[in-house]
Amino acid sequence: MAGTDFAKVGVAMWKKLWLGLVALCFASMARAELTIEITKGMDNPTPIAVVPFQWQGQPLNDDIAQIVGADLQRSGQFNPLDRGKMLNWPHDQSQIFYRDWSILKQDYLVIGRLSQAGGQYHAEFELYDVLREQRVLSGQVNGGMNNLRDIAHYISDQIYEKLTGIRGAFSTRIAYVSAQQFGGGKGSYRMIVADADGARPRTILESGEPILSPAWSRDGKRLAYVSFETSRPAIYIQDLSTGQRQRLKSFPGLNGAPSWSPDGRKLALVLSKDGNPEIYTFDLQTLQLERMTNHFAIDTEPSWMPDGQSMIFTSDRGGQPQIYKMNVFTKDVQRLTFVGNYNAKGKLSADGRFLVTVHRESRGANFHVAVTDLQNGRVFSLTDTTLDESPSIAPNGTMVIYATKEGGRGVLSVVSMDGRFKYRLPDATGDVREPAWSPFLN
Repeated sequence: MAGTDFAKVGVAMWKKLWLGLVALCFASMARAELTIEITKGMDNPTPIAVVPFQWQGQPLNDDIAQIVGADLQRSGQFNPLDRGKMLNWPHDQSQIFYRDWSILKQDYLVIGRLSQAGGQYHAEFELYDVLREQRVLSGQVNGGMNNLRDIAHYISDQIYEKLTGIRGAFSTRIAYVSAQQFGGGKGSYRMIVADADGARPRTILESGEPILSPAWSRDGKRLAYVSFETSRPAIYIQDLSTGQRQRLKSFPGLNGAPSWSPDGRKLALVLSKDGNPEIYTFDLQTLQLERMTNHFAIDTEPSWMPDGQSMIFTSDRGGQPQIYKMNVFTKDVQRLTFVGNYNAKGKLSADGRFLVTVHRESRGANFHVAVTDLQNGRVFSLTDTTLDESPSIAPNGTMVIYATKEGGRGVLSVVSMDGRFKYRLPDATGDVREPAWSPFLN
């Protein structure tokens, strides 16, 4: 919704703009494969060498060590050593010569072994502190014939948590929308789920009408989203393992912006059935609808707070779009953002401290992704691109994925929560929008 001035349009016009933005958000699309390009590096990342894993067998499609190295590099906190610069490739502790790795100025060393038995892969991995010349982590993991990437992401998570104290999010996934316009008002829209690094994209829904606002359930097994496949907006819930879909009861006007409650029992959503966009909750068990806001302003984009007792939302009730917090029981409302003349699409970190928004400092300025520290009120921009939108926070709170424009097409970018590291996951030839980062999946 970046770029829409809520305060200056009536409800009817706002609806038209809302629908029109769907078309503006998408351009031509051919494939959904994503490739990584680091656009801003962090100062002094920790040097780490990830040695190719020992494997005796036919060449594999996925290189575990390469994936682990790429995962750690995408965190912005590590600088994996190019394997071409390695002096040797040890596979167990007896083969490690710490002097070699000290000469290469490596702080840590990762080695491992991969074997196959009974239709399963078995991986063993070890992490060594080069300076102290001792092993600090070891583990093993099994996976099916098509799960080498899952094995690698698991290893990355373990290493990252050991060295940073923060749970790794490499095994999570992202959802996003990719689209193609054919002219004459016709197009093709796809909802895609991929690994957090963009690999293994899988289309879970394809439609000739727009798809918007994917939202993950808290267990990561379902997606709620808005589809126009019946020529008017409706909210659907889809099971990712079975593909089974459920359409929620639709109301006249706008049906949009679904957001799961932390316990998974309710959806917050936006309806305009009474003439004005308001926020409601829908109980998925009792099928009861409860109105949460009742204001002449536009209230939209709800997002639950981690405690399940409150939610945040965007409203222009103060004259311009800002983020508000509402207690779901008392319905008391308080304003959270005061810096800038536009703050929308609010998302909270899992600890409830950091609020990420689409932010504009002043009228005529560009839309950026910004973060507000709710403890001290500090606000700072994470991005310096234009037309940034739809931020979504990794479940460990370290990274933010968002949509932006480059060369006239939509791309997905990721920035660290401190703004010091950025990388891009551009669609090879098309336009991608509406990213949503999954919760932890186990």
